[in-house]
Amino acid sequence: MAWVYLILAGLCEVVFAATLKPAQGFTEPVPTAVFLVSIVASFIFLALVAREEPIGTAHAVWSGIGAAGAALVGILLYDEPTTALRLFFLVMLVGSIIGLKLATS
Repeated sequence: MAWVYLILAGLCEVVFAATLKPAQGFTEPVPTAVFLVSIVASFIFLALVAREEPIGTAHAVWSGIGAAGAALVGILLYDEPTTALRLFFLVMLVGSIIGLKLATS
């Protein structure tokens, strides 16, 4: 169950990162509310994971999911550059996350 919570924590991190731009410095109420709810949920899920998994692995996977997800959101929603090298390193990041999961099983 910890890994389900960890994936949820990472997805919540993607949501809070994705809402930073539309929140416009926290001046827009709806994106700001989504940001706040998702960041709190992300940390709650991460805290639940920390009960059962090594914190180093949990944090690395959590931040990796957030980083990869935020980069994809930037590419898909905010017209950020999509280069072969950037995509290569995103694949490497996802591979590293999978590797951490396999190494702790």
